[in-house]
Amino acid sequence: MKKVENTPRASKKKYKHRLHDDDRIDNYFWLKERDNPEVIKYLNQENYYYEKMTKNQEDFEDKLFDEMKLRINRDEVSVPYFYNGYWYLTKFKKGQEYPIYLRKKLNLNAKEEVLFDCNIMSKDYKYFDLGSISISPDNKMAAFSVDTVSRRLYSIMVKDLETGRIFDFELKGTSGSCVWSNDSKYIFYSTKNIETLRSESIKRFDLENSSQKNIYKEVDLTFSVNVSKSKSNEFIFINSYSTLTTETRFLNSKDPLGEFKIFQRRIKNLEYYVFHFNDFFYLLTNSDNSFNFKIVKTPIDNTEKENWITFFQHKKKSLIEDFDVFEKYYVLTYRTRGLNSLNIFKWNNNERYSLPTNNKTYTLSTSSNLDFNTHKLRYNYSSLTEPFSVREINMKTKKNKILKEQKIYGGSFNKNNYISKRIWATGHDNVKIPISIVFNKKYKLSSKTPLLLYGYGSYGHTIDPNFSSLRLSLLDRGFAFAIAHVRGSEYLGRKWYEEGKLLKKRNTFYDFISCSEHLIEINYTSKKHLYAYGGSAGGLLMGAVVNMRPDLYNGVILAVPFVDVVTTMLDKDIPLTTSEYDEWGDPNNKEFYNYIKSYSPYDNLRNKRYPNIFVTSGFYDSQVQYWEPTKWVAKLREMEKNDSLLLYNINMSTGHSGSSGRFDFLKEKAKEYSFLLCLDNNNK
Repeated sequence: MKKVENTPRASKKKYKHRLHDDDRIDNYFWLKERDNPEVIKYLNQENYYYEKMTKNQEDFEDKLFDEMKLRINRDEVSVPYFYNGYWYLTKFKKGQEYPIYLRKKLNLNAKEEVLFDCNIMSKDYKYFDLGSISISPDNKMAAFSVDTVSRRLYSIMVKDLETGRIFDFELKGTSGSCVWSNDSKYIFYSTKNIETLRSESIKRFDLENSSQKNIYKEVDLTFSVNVSKSKSNEFIFINSYSTLTTETRFLNSKDPLGEFKIFQRRIKNLEYYVFHFNDFFYLLTNSDNSFNFKIVKTPIDNTEKENWITFFQHKKKSLIEDFDVFEKYYVLTYRTRGLNSLNIFKWNNNERYSLPTNNKTYTLSTSSNLDFNTHKLRYNYSSLTEPFSVREINMKTKKNKILKEQKIYGGSFNKNNYISKRIWATGHDNVKIPISIVFNKKYKLSSKTPLLLYGYGSYGHTIDPNFSSLRLSLLDRGFAFAIAHVRGSEYLGRKWYEEGKLLKKRNTFYDFISCSEHLIEINYTSKKHLYAYGGSAGGLLMGAVVNMRPDLYNGVILAVPFVDVVTTMLDKDIPLTTSEYDEWGDPNNKEFYNYIKSYSPYDNLRNKRYPNIFVTSGFYDSQVQYWEPTKWVAKLREMEKNDSLLLYNINMSTGHSGSSGRFDFLKEKAKEYSFLLCLDNNNK
């Protein structure tokens, strides 16, 4: 790929933002006018330019797509799980883009009942997402949600499973999930604000009368709300939540017309998540300065904080990530020094058993465990070298077995041909930052090794070292792949998150740079062969890093990137803004304004040499509005003064998650990999 003349240019239309006695000139603010034909024209020009620039690598993209596709089991069938008298499973048929949802009554040899065939349901749409399926307690109906635009605004409908008839109502503008009352007569669901896409209300729908009632309205704009049901099926919960604070209301599932009771009124920075077992509620909470969380219990009729009794102590060196309840057992998921462990306890004697692991870097989590009255625990295991597997342990006998392991088709994959390890970089403040890395052992790591470094670092979301069959297209061509576990995640516990948000956000960027420098220093790669990738909030990371240290990378991919932070966080009318003040800060406050402005990628673009860059976006993105990456690209184009590539590909039919079909998604990934491999002259 060589840069050519006549790159797209967006018109400059001066717009001045003024706040805190500070003027920000935004010449591309007008690009947010979604219905403006001039905006559409510019987006099409960028897509045309992308196609022109990558024309000579189309065959290579097709090759990558074909090998990715071949590795996938095209007749994939999920591991069945049992719930309320039925076995449920999902399968794909060869050549089809979408899954088929099935069930079998009582045993797996029973007749197969097709619940939903998404290949039929999607045939009239460019985008299709079956958001959720909720089966009524009497097993006669299924509430399901559909999004055909990619804005994460779902319509909920109900299907009669005995006749196949779809009820003649449609609940629009929902978050996609719902729960049933125990009598199968009512559905509780959440609705979204059409403009901000904030989940703001809980409604109850009466199936017999086709009527609905507003149950709860969340008036605090920094909070969202959802509805859930206890695993015991005895309680329905309304959960109000912000980044750092929660509040729950509860109702007996047998009394759907009753009044919800407040569990514990919201207290700033108090988080609690409610589970039910017998005569008590159990809570995963950070109360009493338990920053890594603890488990407390409280009587059903006395749920306020003063009644909470510590059940499982807080641990300074281990984060409790999950709590799962069964009739005779409970399971705690810990994260210690970045690695997860599953710990099984008996209710009656607190006998403890931990699942053994033998890898230096891996991913371990509980799976679908909907059945309350079972002694079997489903869990998932994967690593950078080991394909995804669903496993099951008999909590009574401690016997462990693999139910299904992902098979890699279309080649001679052998996990022993790959090496994974975890190394530690030293940060700008002498903090140790973990890096997970994988490579094909036939390629010795050196300064000539092309290496892709991935990062995210926001919302406390941890990127675990998972296996990817797609990634083999890089590894088998000599690339190494690494994850920088930077601050802003919870990889090293809750404090690791706290050190990478608000007025400490720059630590996230410094950490990624330190990891990049370390990989170069230990001769695993070099500036000429180092590449970086981040999406969404990880795209913010990429945007900040290329402003701070553009010299470190040969190429960078920004997928649906959050790059216009100041402007977005000042706009209360677009999705996610008010609910994310706890993550980024409220720029209406001058201190936060100045700090956010100091790193916001769009506001800090300068006339300097940037690396080769590939940006992706979705026109209907509900999380990062399309105009953010569009403005960023337009402004960077204005400053282009070198031979570096700047490519922008916007999918005009999708949103934040890209294409909905499993093969269409592979085509998008092939574009990204082709960009990297061609830059490194490895397009074979």
